[in-house]
Amino acid sequence: MNPSTISRVVVTGATGNVGTSLVRILARDPGIGSVLGLARRRPALDLPGVEWAELDLSLEGDGPRLAQYVADADAVVHLAWRFGPTHDPVETWRTNVLGAVRVFDAVAAARVPVLVHASSVGAYSPGPEGGAPVSEAWPTHGWPGAAYTREKAYLERVLDTFERDHPLIRVVRMRPAFLFKEESASGQRRIFAGRFFPGQLVRPDLLPLLPEFEGLRFQVLHTEDAADAYRRALLRDVRGAFNLAAEPVIDGAVLGGLLHARPVKVPAGAVRGALSAAWRLRLAGASPGLFDALRHLPLLATERARRELGWEPAASSLEHRGVRRQVGPLAGHGAGRERLGRHDDLRTLRRRPPLQ
Repeated sequence: MNPSTISRVVVTGATGNVGTSLVRILARDPGIGSVLGLARRRPALDLPGVEWAELDLSLEGDGPRLAQYVADADAVVHLAWRFGPTHDPVETWRTNVLGAVRVFDAVAAARVPVLVHASSVGAYSPGPEGGAPVSEAWPTHGWPGAAYTREKAYLERVLDTFERDHPLIRVVRMRPAFLFKEESASGQRRIFAGRFFPGQLVRPDLLPLLPEFEGLRFQVLHTEDAADAYRRALLRDVRGAFNLAAEPVIDGAVLGGLLHARPVKVPAGAVRGALSAAWRLRLAGASPGLFDALRHLPLLATERARRELGWEPAASSLEHRGVRRQVGPLAGHGAGRERLGRHDDLRTLRRRPPLQ
């Protein structure tokens, strides 16, 4: 197989936040012959050269159909992931870990030449003192207190073994920062703030003050930019891990400027205590362990992706509407507009270079 052309790509989790962006960008790339999107439910999204199939990776009984779907693939991109229910880590383990292992096993059995896996900044161990950005060589042991980070880190170990046992399969691990796009705002609000939280209350124009706590420092990336990196990894002869993030880093001061709100320092313990109470009452989807993980995530150095993939994010963090208008995962203005199949509003982004 010529790395610059791929006859068939299978994408798991193809209707998710990154999946819809990736399927669209692959559909219009002349180097991609066809795409098969796998999801628990078939979407109302028709694109040239794209087929859809329903598959639940948490079900062991769906294994034979999974094997059938990847049998003639030149590449598999594994994106499928369930964030919740955060109160039932066994349920997320079935999909996120056991489902991923089923995908990896199917890839190995079919001898698919390329496997691209969606890892995350959450797979990394806490960052170094001083907050210097880390390269892909930084340890990936995750944060033990959150299911999300434990699962992402566990799959890194699974892939270590996979690469050792199947050296002829080209394995790529993408480790992006927080991913946002406008269509996913309402879904992200439900994940982090709970389904009963009124998104209208966190509209930027109603936030004169912004709580700022120690450790509030993170990176973001538009899903279109993440999808572009995945596409480039499919079409280039690269292996290993790639950090993905846009600049600049978002902290309290930058976030306050984006939201036209004044940062006010509050103890991290107070924020955690309020979140813990809301989580125990099942009013919030994000667990206190995930809050702890957020405060310890490292910043990502992205030189390798820029150098080996020729990748450059088209949207800076300051141009990111998901942060500016939705207050990150807490969707306010524009909440409820999520609709599968709608194209991203990219009017704020710089013009992209031609697909290559």
